[in-house]
Amino acid sequence: MALTLRCLGGLSTAEVARLFLVPEATVSQRIVRAKAKIRDAGIPYRLPAAEDLPARLPAVQAVIYLLFTEGHTATTGDRLIRAELCAEAIRLARILHHLLPAEPEVPALLALLLLTDARRAARTDRDGRLVTLPEQDRDLWDRAQVAEGRELLVGALRSGAAGPYGLQAAIAAVHADAPAAEATDWKQISGLYQLLATATASPMVHLNHAIAVGMADGPAVGLRLLADLDAAGRLPHSHLTAVARADFLSKVDRAAEAAVAYEEAIAQAENTVERDFLIDRRDALLRSAPEGKNP
Repeated sequence: MALTLRCLGGLSTAEVARLFLVPEATVSQRIVRAKAKIRDAGIPYRLPAAEDLPARLPAVQAVIYLLFTEGHTATTGDRLIRAELCAEAIRLARILHHLLPAEPEVPALLALLLLTDARRAARTDRDGRLVTLPEQDRDLWDRAQVAEGRELLVGALRSGAAGPYGLQAAIAAVHADAPAAEATDWKQISGLYQLLATATASPMVHLNHAIAVGMADGPAVGLRLLADLDAAGRLPHSHLTAVARADFLSKVDRAAEAAVAYEEAIAQAENTVERDFLIDRRDALLRSAPEGKNP
């Protein structure tokens, strides 16, 4: 997967490393080993036989998913969204669905990408600044993509039990169904993330589950979950962890600690648009904090 993303997807080694939540040196070693395996084993470049497809499908889906992930929120640079990567991932997911329509997780993956990408036009303002999900103008969401994604998801769920892509698509559908941010069914989302956490060991899933529970049951509960995950070593090494902590801390009037968490996130964020957004959030927090509560 790392070699494919690097050589065919065109991502840098650093970008691939961030997607896998591992050090850049680790990805470099994986790529070197993959190239050596291909060379030493004389693996030919050819279409796989039909009986080889089931074993190869998970890696192909993961590559498409990770390519879209980088397009949805770029690791580095001065653009939040790399639209060309999103479009390419969706194109590849459509081809995969055409080739293997009976595999439930294949239409589920396409549904996930369509439902997520449908929000693209609302994710930044005219000046390219980040707009959070609760603040987005939902009239800008691509309702045709939402409808297509929902139809694909329903078909996938009828074909078999929901896997990781089906569960994530269901979460995206819950967001799409909410007419306003305050109407979001966070209880349902937290339940779906709980199911997803049992199906995957991804630390990002555990982070998102904690966020969803905090949104459903209150920021204090969210903070306790983050602390438990941190103690268990299950939080991702990502600026998003610090962002989640900062958001919950600000909601429980712990401005000084929230500002420190924002500083941590700012130091870790490599995308200029995200970093500028976090700086604005930190500064707004400090301006609005009662006298004596600022760090």
